[in-house]
Amino acid sequence: MTDDAQGLDRIDTTRPHTARIWNYWLGGKDNYIVDREAGDQIRSLHPGIGDYALADRLFLGRSVHHLTADVGIRQFLDIGTGLPSADNTHEVAQRAAPDARIVYVDNDPLVLAHARALLTSTPEGRTDYLDADLRDIDTILERAAKTLDFSRPIALMLLGVVIFIEDDEQSYAVVRRLMDALPAGSHLVLSHTITSPAMPDVDDAVAFWNEHGTPKLTQRTPEQLSRYFEGLELLEPGVVSCSRWRPEEDGSVDEVAMFGGVGRKA
Repeated sequence: MTDDAQGLDRIDTTRPHTARIWNYWLGGKDNYIVDREAGDQIRSLHPGIGDYALADRLFLGRSVHHLTADVGIRQFLDIGTGLPSADNTHEVAQRAAPDARIVYVDNDPLVLAHARALLTSTPEGRTDYLDADLRDIDTILERAAKTLDFSRPIALMLLGVVIFIEDDEQSYAVVRRLMDALPAGSHLVLSHTITSPAMPDVDDAVAFWNEHGTPKLTQRTPEQLSRYFEGLELLEPGVVSCSRWRPEEDGSVDEVAMFGGVGRKA
């Protein structure tokens, strides 16, 4: 049986799943009725929730473009890839640098089923996909080294994925171990759903999700998010709403409860 077939066998269509709801909010088609119903219910609790998915996707595009075009990064390790959508990491990076190499990592069977068909590459570059959990650090590093050169800077992409590690100290340890394996000049790009007294409806939406969906989510404060970047040079404007990380449009930008930042390893 192929990996794709094994992935399809593992898909549970009876319960809503985060990656598929995210795909639904982004206007994708890789979701089921159960996901759309849950997505609509969450949106009724917090009408702006769909904006988080878009803000996170645009944050990915701006950060990857900056690292490729302005910093000169040519390698990306994207863990918690999610379902392929518009402007995936390899598409943004290889538009600016056709020789860029990207390794995607996810343990979602639906992502696995689509990855090989949709995650392509330029002739000059390379794109690979690993079926692994964020906590399987040794496996990720060993298999990623077949595509990436760990003696040269790598951008570690952790967008909306450490929210699935409930224990705070374990989540910090996972990020530190991954960054410790990367050379100087590497960068961490991380986003995370926050909890804030100013956004109580977000907590209600997450509570609904954790009761009905899978996998369960853990919210953290912006201050807790900053800990992931300890020991790194935090790029301006710091850990902020993803919509406010170097936005391209002029004028004020609405804040969303998805925060992110980019840090450089000296």
